[in-house]
Amino acid sequence: MKIQKSMIIQSQRLSFIALSMTLLACGQQQQGYQTGIPEYAVTTIEPTSIELNKVFPATIRGRQDIEIRPNVSGFITELCVDEGSVVQKGQTLFIIDPVQYEEAVNVARAAVEVAKSNVATAKLTAENKRELEKKNIISQYDLEMAENTLASQEAALAQAQANLVNAEKNLSYTRVISPSNGVVGTIPFRVGSLVGPTSTTPLTVVSDISEMYVYFSMNEKDILNMTREGSTKEVLSSFPAVQLKLPDGSIYAEKGKIETISGVIDPTTGAATVRATFKNPNRILRSGGSGVVLLPEQDSAAVVIPQKATSEIQDKKYAFIVTDSSTVKMQEIKILSLDDGKQYVVTDGLKPGDRIVIEGVGTSIREGMTIKPITPEESAAKLQGAAQQIAGMGAAQ
Repeated sequence: MKIQKSMIIQSQRLSFIALSMTLLACGQQQQGYQTGIPEYAVTTIEPTSIELNKVFPATIRGRQDIEIRPNVSGFITELCVDEGSVVQKGQTLFIIDPVQYEEAVNVARAAVEVAKSNVATAKLTAENKRELEKKNIISQYDLEMAENTLASQEAALAQAQANLVNAEKNLSYTRVISPSNGVVGTIPFRVGSLVGPTSTTPLTVVSDISEMYVYFSMNEKDILNMTREGSTKEVLSSFPAVQLKLPDGSIYAEKGKIETISGVIDPTTGAATVRATFKNPNRILRSGGSGVVLLPEQDSAAVVIPQKATSEIQDKKYAFIVTDSSTVKMQEIKILSLDDGKQYVVTDGLKPGDRIVIEGVGTSIREGMTIKPITPEESAAKLQGAAQQIAGMGAAQ
């Protein structure tokens, strides 16, 4: 019985508080309408200095993406790395069957030895002919024939030595090595695949990702505005550091530097390619990825309004301007695609000096209604007084 009685008392107390809040709200509304004009908080727009970020969709590339292609034809006999492996310059990536190239080296070496023997024989013959010619035993013609034979054999030796060098190079090409430090990409060929210099598909791609090149496009108007301020070199040196927003919405820890602007504008897009460089010590960024470059820009006269002062109708944003006659006028506005959950940066529709309603928007404010503007401080004081009155009623109960 005591429990039931306590529950009844608690229910009555809650009902009384709710009724008190309703009566208080009605009383305040009636108080506003005693003069026929409701009161709403209004603020005057003043230019604000803020730092904005221009956003540019971007693609990410390694400092250099090197296609690995074979210099000789043959079957792959060994894969020395896997996809995604971190490799060093000079490290072996693939081995192509070396047997035929080893035999070619052996044949070339034998040819060199034969050529050396021929040269030695031709030298002996030439020296003998010189002595005989001095004694007038043979004619000058016989001597010149011997000299020509020696020159021909020496040329044959040089050719054999060149063939040996070529054969040894081809043998060395059976070990496909990395030309730089980097990360191995996709490997479309496996052990047993026949590859060669004419293959259209590379064995893999090694990306140097110690630094990343992030490419984005800037329109012709922005480029003209910048280049009017000085030479391209001066403009590049004056650029602030940029940030990179990753696909998951996070901001990359390292800041980047804009280093180049393409000297040619694409006639199909009306934009030029800009490159920013980002350090990649933890190898978070990968070649072929995407992101958004954030280029900071200072605006000393931005129009910033609270989000609660706007309403949305059919994907359009509206604010409520208070005219000189205290009449509410609905005004469409354009905003930047920046959203901190509290404020909007207005690009069109409002200007400094305009007065806008910042309470009751979306609920009771309507186009053409007349209001009594009050300051946000006065509105906050009224709410605080109402809260204290309700608290006092609850304590009395």
